[in-house]
Amino acid sequence: MMMGDAGTARKTSLATVSRRGDSVTPADELLVTRILAGETDLYETLIARYERPIVNFIYRMIGDYEQALDLTQEVFFKAYRSLERFDPTFRFSTWLYRIASNRSIDHLRKHAPVLLSLNEPKDADNSTESVIQLKSQAHGPEDLLVSRELGQRISQAIDELSAPYRELILLRHLQGMSYEEIARMKRLPLGTVKNRLFRAREVLRKRLEC
Repeated sequence: MMMGDAGTARKTSLATVSRRGDSVTPADELLVTRILAGETDLYETLIARYERPIVNFIYRMIGDYEQALDLTQEVFFKAYRSLERFDPTFRFSTWLYRIASNRSIDHLRKHAPVLLSLNEPKDADNSTESVIQLKSQAHGPEDLLVSRELGQRISQAIDELSAPYRELILLRHLQGMSYEEIARMKRLPLGTVKNRLFRAREVLRKRLEC
């Protein structure tokens, strides 16, 4: 998926390389700078890095794989058209996931306008993280089967969460974003992100206990 001309270059003080596996490749932010300088073919590198995880994220958000493929194309197109507005104090991946998140939410609003509000019920501020984990102590076939079935239950329970809760769980526990990254991506106070994630985990835990 190639795009047109991307404008002029900007200066950046970010690291120029990142190590992926055994090879050293240009960091995302350096690639953005070079793309804006006229090396537009390098956008293919960013697409190759993030196309699969973005497709997976959108699919888990909306539940329609074919539509997720289409929305992913829209996300990369919008990101390309908006590169000049990219803030280099962000990680590129965080910025890209914000675009994907907004597009997913827009899609869900059109198809499922009634969503659970994260503002109710009002819980007391709870800064203690209660993480739902799948720890496998498997040693034999029966143990492996139990672990696999539990993993499927967790995956199904996540898919059945309302879109706002599902998004936070996916960003935190499947995409591995920090609280700070999620707060910047969603443009929310850090305490609000922690509190909403706590409530999202409580909903998920109750569903798994049924």
